[in-house]
Amino acid sequence: MQDLEAIKYPIGKFNCPSEITDNHIKQWIAIIDVFPQQIKQEVKELSVTELKYKYRPNGWTIKQVLNHCIDSHMNSVVRFKLALTEENPTVRPYNETAWAELSDTLAYSVSESVVLLQSIHNRWVFLLNELSVEQFNRTFVHPDGNEVVSLKVNLGIYAWHCQHHLQHIINAKKMQF
Repeated sequence: MQDLEAIKYPIGKFNCPSEITDNHIKQWIAIIDVFPQQIKQEVKELSVTELKYKYRPNGWTIKQVLNHCIDSHMNSVVRFKLALTEENPTVRPYNETAWAELSDTLAYSVSESVVLLQSIHNRWVFLLNELSVEQFNRTFVHPDGNEVVSLKVNLGIYAWHCQHHLQHIINAKKMQF
């Protein structure tokens, strides 16, 4: 069996460049833009049984990963908007594990979830493409560790997050835990 850390982080952990360039920002926005279509391609033909495949033992199912991305990315959009409209706001964390067990994660239609993910990303990418360099430098405080996060770093984290969970779904289809 593979190393659990490699299964949890199939593309590695996020590694932020020391200097974030305009090119990084464009690349990261492009990743966020195409993510819903990539997810749609990966899940569109899956049966109810296949949607229950996990990328690792005791991990989330494909359906839970998809819905986690919706929850996480909705929260990210809110965090962007808070940072754009308030001075260094403290954002609210949420219990990802508990949210992954709610009925809208476990029982809601996968095709409708894909539509929701696409809608969130369409709106998010529109906002991201409108931001100035100064706006990308705005920050929020994440209470886990009292960490100050700039929007440009958060953008990189979420581009990584998209690729990270896309790979989880791809791996779950192969591993079938």
